[in-house]
Amino acid sequence: MSRSDLRETLVHLILGGDLAMTSAEAADKGGLSIEDSQRLWRALGFADTGDGIAYGQADVKAIEAVASAINDEVMDQRTVFRMTRALGTTMSRLADWQVTTLVDQIERDVQEGKAPTRLDAAIKLARTAGPGFEHLMVYAWRRHLAAATARMEALGAADEELLSTVMTVGFADLSRFTSLSNGLDDNSLGALVENFETRCSDIVTAHGGRVIKTLGDAVLFVSDDPVEGTRTAIDLVKQIAMRSELPNICVGLATGSVVSRLGDVYGPPVNLAARLSHVARSNRVLVDDRTAAAISEEFDTRALPPRPLRGFGNVSPITVTERRGFRSR
Repeated sequence: MSRSDLRETLVHLILGGDLAMTSAEAADKGGLSIEDSQRLWRALGFADTGDGIAYGQADVKAIEAVASAINDEVMDQRTVFRMTRALGTTMSRLADWQVTTLVDQIERDVQEGKAPTRLDAAIKLARTAGPGFEHLMVYAWRRHLAAATARMEALGAADEELLSTVMTVGFADLSRFTSLSNGLDDNSLGALVENFETRCSDIVTAHGGRVIKTLGDAVLFVSDDPVEGTRTAIDLVKQIAMRSELPNICVGLATGSVVSRLGDVYGPPVNLAARLSHVARSNRVLVDDRTAAAISEEFDTRALPPRPLRGFGNVSPITVTERRGFRSR
């Protein structure tokens, strides 16, 4: 089989069918105007293909789903396209993450003689592992959706409470990451970042928190409880510091009202946590006044001299240590 045939086979396996329609034809079959279908593609993160043949039956079904939601007034058009944009942004990142992860597997398969070429190895993975991981993806989405719904329900009945709530926000930042990364090759740098993000995510999740996003050399997380958020921060410092392959970290915590939008969080506590992490010494946790007041019965706190924090004026960061005889869970 030629390289072009292999590439077409891979695309067919991933998309579940052949591409035989233009965007106008797919829009017409799916029941949307060409303008709304183009808006759908843009919301999903796809470029306009003009009059080229680039769509198949799966695209028609996607258009039908959007058209049905709008026509049946299940959701208004604005909500439909906001939901679509959230899916597109999330799935784009997921796809990039999956492909870069699978590259290592594909290279090993070729080197070990399990497949003659990378394309052959990719086709084998798409045929054998693809269906199972597609089920796992939907399962994970449903579980996270159920958890997010439960969190919303717990916040309160008032509309203004649903997207704004009090949280403890943590910002864990690798020390001297720029100088370190300049001395690493691409593979080593990628392995370091993945190692850091994986370990942080495991620790945050184990303490009942949520990782909001990773930024390569930093992780933004939230906790519903200042005490548990502090335990998370201290555990991060302990466990990352134990690993010789990872640099030291600095953690900032701040508690206050946070707005949730599009899978991200915004508000003064987010910015303050980031500022505190930037002025913290290596393997130290700094918190704001509100967090310190909430954890005073379980942790030792000490105010440091005031210093200017951009956007907050002069602030006295508060360092946190475990009380003698107390161990974080």
